[in-house]
Amino acid sequence: MSEKTKPYALITGASKGIGKSIAYELAKQGYPLLLVARSEEELKALSDDLKVKYGINAFIFSIDLSINDASVKVTNWIKRNNYPVGILVNNAGYGVWGDFSQSSLTNQLGMMQLNMNVVVELSHLLVPILLQEKQAYILNISSTAAYQAVPTLAVYSATKAFVLSFTRALRFELAQTSISVTCFSPGPVDTGFAARAGLDAFSKMAQKFNMQPDEVAKIAVKALLNKKSEVIPGFTNIVSLYANRILPKAFIEKTAAGIYKI
Repeated sequence: MSEKTKPYALITGASKGIGKSIAYELAKQGYPLLLVARSEEELKALSDDLKVKYGINAFIFSIDLSINDASVKVTNWIKRNNYPVGILVNNAGYGVWGDFSQSSLTNQLGMMQLNMNVVVELSHLLVPILLQEKQAYILNISSTAAYQAVPTLAVYSATKAFVLSFTRALRFELAQTSISVTCFSPGPVDTGFAARAGLDAFSKMAQKFNMQPDEVAKIAVKALLNKKSEVIPGFTNIVSLYANRILPKAFIEKTAAGIYKI
């Protein structure tokens, strides 16, 4: 299928980490891209590189998705330019580490807005556009943290549990339509997430278990295009998930608390 016949893929949080790697992976497969993130400079550099390497269209929209009406502004940009969007990648998000009662409420609420509300808003606003395509996809990026409560990452893990539950339900609701919905839940990835969340000590330990963004992106895009329902990349992460299912919740939470308290 040529690039001209393929719909656009909208990627949030596209300027770095998993989102950036997904952009490269989709570009390799000839998909034109709509790249959304805060940093216009980083988006421009990414767009230019993708155009040179893969000869695809890559348009950018710089915005802080956590502000009110950001999702509406992104959608209006798409409609103004008549971009035929066939893939929505809800990747933007961040974590805040620390005891809940001692952490900034503003930061916690901002994280909830970006990690949950924007996923819901963009999905709702873009479903009518996605339905115009013969085959369309939604990829929601969750986390292995979605599968258990994580003390000191209490709100973050809860937001990712929301994404997981929402994606499962949305997939069921859209099963008889042209839209396939996938939830992708990576564990530690070498993106600088731990350091940005304030987990400097943990980030050093996580290097032993980190997957690389490009590796994770390949698995994510493959899962998306193969219409998988729910994917966790990495053998260690899969084993951890099964352990969560059979071991007592109190033990899992105590273990997680011990890890993230370092």
